[in-house]
Order: sequence, then structure tokens, then C-alpha cells
Amino acid sequence: MRGGTVQINWHDTKPVLTLDFHPKSGLLATGGADFDIKLWQINPSEGENKGPTASYQSSLTYHGSAVNVLRFSPSGGLLASGADGGELIIWKLHPTDVGQTWKVLKSLSFHRKDVLDMEWSTDDAHLITGSVDNSCIIWDVCKGSVHQILDGHLHYVQGVSWDPLGHYVASLSSDRTCRIYGNKPLTTSKGLKTSNYAAQHVITKAEQQLPADSKILSTKTHLFHDETLPSFFRRLAWSPDGSFLVVPAGSYKFSSTSDSVNTAYIFSRKDLSRPALQLPASGKPVIAVRFCPIVFSLRAHKSGEFFKLPYRYVFAVATLNSLYIYDTESVPPIAIFAGLHYAAITDISWSPDAKYLALSSQDGYCTLVEFDRDDLGSPFTISEAEKAKDEIKNPVDQVPTEVINTTNTVAEAESKAGRNKKETEASEGKASPNPVSAPVSNKPAKRRITPMAIDP
Repeated sequence: MRGGTVQINWHDTKPVLTLDFHPKSGLLATGGADFDIKLWQINPSEGENKGPTASYQSSLTYHGSAVNVLRFSPSGGLLASGADGGELIIWKLHPTDVGQTWKVLKSLSFHRKDVLDMEWSTDDAHLITGSVDNSCIIWDVCKGSVHQILDGHLHYVQGVSWDPLGHYVASLSSDRTCRIYGNKPLTTSKGLKTSNYAAQHVITKAEQQLPADSKILSTKTHLFHDETLPSFFRRLAWSPDGSFLVVPAGSYKFSSTSDSVNTAYIFSRKDLSRPALQLPASGKPVIAVRFCPIVFSLRAHKSGEFFKLPYRYVFAVATLNSLYIYDTESVPPIAIFAGLHYAAITDISWSPDAKYLALSSQDGYCTLVEFDRDDLGSPFTISEAEKAKDEIKNPVDQVPTEVINTTNTVAEAESKAGRNKKETEASEGKASPNPVSAPVSNKPAKRRITPMAIDP
């Protein structure tokens, strides 16, 4: 595992607000405050002490404002980009004599204010977007029209996610709620069924944990940060098989007298009404989650302590200033990166072959992490997949009766990163982002950031 902040002119030194890898070619697309979308070829590292590099390929120029989010469709044939002022563009890939080029296919107009997040349905037919106008919109991409408006939120919608099985969509807002919408198809006058999403769960507060002999009345506390969170993004994500949902921007209190802990919540598909686990973060709020597209075989003979899966998922959790990499087999994170950027992280993305992980920042730079073949494990084989078909009933184990105690090792990593920055600046006479990579053993340990079960 190697990498670092790539110091090139990504977007004319302006904030890089979003990025995404093409699911087939592996090209990296970035969008920024310079109104442009740029495409990059990622080149592998040339030595142990050197990280991967990015080579500029082309620009997609059409937007008249900052590009906040872009996502390739699952097939790779389309690209959607959302910007300030409600701009929403669908690009289509066209073959040419010398290669391929992207051209504007459609402009989708209905959002009145900035588009902050989006995700495609698995068949490329629909797109869900979230906006500063407090609404989510499900678009029929083929028709270029609004399919459904979800307007239950009372503040900015900063994150949306589409269930890969097609039964749910989820949204997260600065009104401190996460909404889960279930698909209840409607029958048209012609006898055809069309998707229709209705609010099924509105998650906002949870009962506070109290000792058994406590005489204090039970109280409920908010699960998510309010609008003062210093980021416009709360990018949530479903696991590739839809078995669980990971939601950022969490704020959890162990007791009525304790301080709130920044966290990401994990919801099991079996019960989406309440979080089953939480992933405590460092001093900064969690703003984005992204799953690795490759499914990996278990390292041991049985699955992890909390997740009961016949295979292993790897996912990245980004705070404003650090990055955790988790897998579903181990309790602590398998790697921690801190001190990567001088401004807030904005987005994260995995390459289709899981060789690279990229993250963008408002400081105008992107970080690239390159993984060796054995860093993340062996891909899950077809024969293993056949055996696993009937095993996925409850992906998140029964919640233990006690919360696991944790200590904050990431704070130590961030402190070390800060010291390294100062040393670098002193020796070089200039400031430059300095990555700190902390691979973590799979063995459970007390001094780790670990998932914690939330009592019923």
C-alpha cells in the first residue's frame, strides 16, 4: 500500500469537489470549482517510495458553475454531473476514429438550487439526486424527465444512495434525518407497473443508553449532525449486495453526561429503522462512505465478529481530514490515513479493479492510494459465490448487550501527521500535503477504533 497527495494542477488550484472512476476503463473523472470536469489516466508507482501519478487526458466543459458531484453509470456509457444552481447534465460516451469522447446528451432541469449528490440505478435507467432545495428527485434518464419528487426533508439534502437490489432509496439531510424510501409500484392505466417510492423510515433520534439501576428517565438524542457541520456533503452508501447501508455525519452519545462522538452508522437490511453498529471516528465528522467494487474471500474460516457474510467487503470512510479503510471481517480498520490535506475532504472513489483509491479535497488536490495484490485479499470466486447464495439471511450479527469500549488512535495518527507537516515545511521551505498511512492488524485490540453495537 503506497500513495500520497498528487501535487499537480487538478482544477486551476481551485477546490476539487468530486471524483469518480469509470467502471470499465479506470479513467478518473474530477469536478471542481473551476466549472470543469477533467479526465485523468492513473499511472502505477515506479518505486517503493513513489506513489501513483495522474496524467491529464481531456476536459468536459459545459457547466456554468461549480461541479459538486459526478457519477458514471454502472455500464460506463453515461456520466451524470450536478452543479450549483440546479445544473444537471447527462453525458454520453461516443466512439471516434482516435478513441472515445464524451458529449452532452441531455440537460435535466427541475432542481431550483445546487445539486449536491447523486447515484444511478443499476440498469442505467434512473438517477436520484439531492439538492439544496431540500428535495430528492428520481429521474427517468431515457425520457429526460422527472419520475418522482421526494420532498420530505426540511433542509439541504446532502447525500443520496440507491439500493442495488432496487427496493429502496436513501437520503441524508442537514435537518438531522436519514430517510429510507421503499418501492411500492403503481399500476398505470395501461396495466404496466411503475416504481413509486414512499417514506418507510425516518431515522432521527435514538434512546440513550442508561445503566440498569438508573433512576433517570430515558431520553432520546439526535443521531446526526445539524446544519453547522462544515461540509456540504454527507455521501452515504449501500453495500454492493444491498445487505447493509453505511450512513455518515453521525453524532453519538454514550450517556447523558458524555460528549458526542463523531461516527458512521451501519443499518442492516433486516431492520432499517435503527442503526445496528457504529464506526467511531476521530475529532472530525464523517462526510463520505464508498464501497470497493471487488468482493473478497474471507481470510479466516469464518466471518467477522459483527458481519455474518460468506465473503468480505472493503469500504472507505472519510472524515473532514482523515480516511479509514474497513473490511467486514475485522473489528478495527485495516488502515488509517491522516494529515492528507490542508482543507476538507470532499469525495472518495475506488477504481474498478480495486487497485486505487482516490479522494478529493477543497485544498485543490487529490490523493491517490495504490494497493498491492495481497493488500486487500483475494477476489471472491464464482464457485464460492454459488455456495454463498443461501447464506445471506442476516448480514449483521445480533447486537451484543454491551458496547465495546474504544480509544482514539486516529487522534495520535493525526497528531503525528501534523508534526510531519511542520518538519516537511521547515526542510523544504514550503507547505505540501503530507500523507500518513497506518496499516492496522486484523487482530482485535483495545487501542483501536472499533465498531460498536448499539443496544436495542
